[in-house]
Amino acid sequence: MKKEDKAIVIENLKQTIQSYPCFYLVDVTGLNSVDTSNLRRKCFKQEVKMVLAKNTLLEKALDQLDTDYSPLYGSLKGTTAILLSNTANAPAKLIKDVCDKKTGIPGLKAAYAEESFYIGANQLEALVNIKSKKELIADVIALLQSPAKNVVSALQSGANTLHGVLKTLGERE
Repeated sequence: MKKEDKAIVIENLKQTIQSYPCFYLVDVTGLNSVDTSNLRRKCFKQEVKMVLAKNTLLEKALDQLDTDYSPLYGSLKGTTAILLSNTANAPAKLIKDVCDKKTGIPGLKAAYAEESFYIGANQLEALVNIKSKKELIADVIALLQSPAKNVVSALQSGANTLHGVLKTLGERE
């Protein structure tokens, strides 16, 4: 590959990685063309973008970005696919669904999600259970609303009880 072509590929990888908040590095060494096509279809259905890249070009692209991605460099061995998504746990769920239990392919090498690094296949379960910032905010709001709802409910029931007592007393002769 010519130096100019490599520069174009590196620039494309940089732009692609910058346009998504999280990405996964996945080992696809043992996949044939049919399995790779099936994985691409499943990625498309889950709104996950799959890109195959040479490890050296990917490392150079990551070097040129503002964030320090050096913890991921040790995972850049073998055939690497990059799964990019706007939802942090979507690629993890996809990998868990399609992973062959015997071979472990495709397997998680590393991930950058929610501004944290996850290295190794043993991190897959943690990534599946990770919540996005929007989900966490929704949980906090629900927790904050719960006591307020209880107070309003208690006040309304007390008002109904008081109204009933007053009505009964008013009806007496």
